[in-house]
Amino acid sequence: MSAPPEGVVSLVSREANRARIRAVAVSLAVSMLLLGVKYSAYLATGSAAILSDALETITNIVGTVFALGGIFYAIRPPDQGHPYGHGKIEYMSAVFEGGLISFAAVLIVWFAVQELIFGAELEQIDLGLAITVAAGLVNLALGGYLVRVGRRVNSVTLVADGRHALSDFKTSVGVIVGLALVWITGKPVFDPLAALAVGLNLGWTGVGLVRHGAGGLLDEEDTELLRRIVDAFEASAFPGIIRVHRLRAIRSGPVTHADAHLIVPEYWTVETAHEAVNAFEQAVLSAGEVEGEIVFHTDPCAREFCRICDVEDCPIRRQPFERRPALTLLEARAPEPAPPVSRATDCSG
Repeated sequence: MSAPPEGVVSLVSREANRARIRAVAVSLAVSMLLLGVKYSAYLATGSAAILSDALETITNIVGTVFALGGIFYAIRPPDQGHPYGHGKIEYMSAVFEGGLISFAAVLIVWFAVQELIFGAELEQIDLGLAITVAAGLVNLALGGYLVRVGRRVNSVTLVADGRHALSDFKTSVGVIVGLALVWITGKPVFDPLAALAVGLNLGWTGVGLVRHGAGGLLDEEDTELLRRIVDAFEASAFPGIIRVHRLRAIRSGPVTHADAHLIVPEYWTVETAHEAVNAFEQAVLSAGEVEGEIVFHTDPCAREFCRICDVEDCPIRRQPFERRPALTLLEARAPEPAPPVSRATDCSG
């Protein structure tokens, strides 16, 4: 088992970085176009609901500009001052965007309450409906694209931006419902009520983004990432890598930093263990499609794992090999290894 050819990892990184920048550029261009369209619809209709939709698009544009700067900063290589890279800026970007959405939600609720108190006068509702439907479909496509690319290249910023665009689509749906009710019933009160519902929904979305970004900044456990690494352990296991425990992993932007303890045969030399662990690391990174590094600490087997160790011709084996049970996430996270329970017939020498 050998490491990937030299240059492959850096090539993948460059392609991923291009995808991140291209996605943010698309998001910025589309959002600016939609802002102009939505504001024109507001001027034509006087709808508070359409104004709320336009306000959210403004926050989307500001957030995307911040995200673009964050991505350019995040892809910088590690240096002496930042040995783990600069990827944490992406979590800050997610927090910033979530805060913008929450601020927009407060403004939207304020405008909606004003309209409810003083009344609303609407014009050209059919035009407003048509424009809002078109803008909503564009946001749906944009949000799906950003989330898909963000997950593929492990970009928290793109995922947050995509969720923002999808929340913009939900906003458009709420606006469409409100305008449709005004058009059908002739009662303008449904317009500010729709804006109020939009504001409350946006507030919930913004708080969620802030919570997610703060979790990343505080190195909150990413259970999905750990499961993926454990599955890669299973797919890459070979004789001599007996067991894994004390697994931890964090993300710094697109880069994953993980560490774990490996149980290896106690009679292995330092050189043998070093070569096996390096090969295992590359195999795990490839199988799990993880961009980053895994630092392994090796522990000797102490002859406690013979029944689950499939090393052939082991000179110190006490018990015959029976089977190697599948590694679970619970075991991989455990601070200490869990050797198999000895049978009554096992010998001690």
